[in-house]
Amino acid sequence: MSVYTPRRAARVLLVDASDRVLLFAGTDPGRPGHAYWFTPGGGLNPGESPAEGAARELAEETGLRLAPAELGARVWSETIEFPFDGVWYRQEQEFFLFRVPAWEVDTAGFDEIERASVSGHRWWSAAELVATAERYYPPDLPERLTRALAGSAPC
Repeated sequence: MSVYTPRRAARVLLVDASDRVLLFAGTDPGRPGHAYWFTPGGGLNPGESPAEGAARELAEETGLRLAPAELGARVWSETIEFPFDGVWYRQEQEFFLFRVPAWEVDTAGFDEIERASVSGHRWWSAAELVATAERYYPPDLPERLTRALAGSAPC
């Protein structure tokens, strides 16, 4: 049995008018060369609800400021295990979907770890994610995104 650090997190599928999702390009400082794309979001502060954390993270990472209630209901939740910077995490995370006509990403709110590990961002369609050889998380993001955009019930 592996020893892990428990973590609660909230993530956001920020989707533009062309149904493209915003993803950040990152690397794991503990695994040089392990590059990947991921959604905005992150760990919850003590006492913070998933919607509060998702709204805070979205503001910090993209500059988009929303009230937690504007995020609506979660579109899915999952528990994952992963290493980052030499620590093994077991993370319970909830995903929210928020649509914008367009958004100019402002990363001025990045913390030190984000500034060191995030190299850029891009808007991706589900078809582009399916076609790319690049790594992204969660690995079933194209299917999840398609279901969320179709308004399927949370899973």
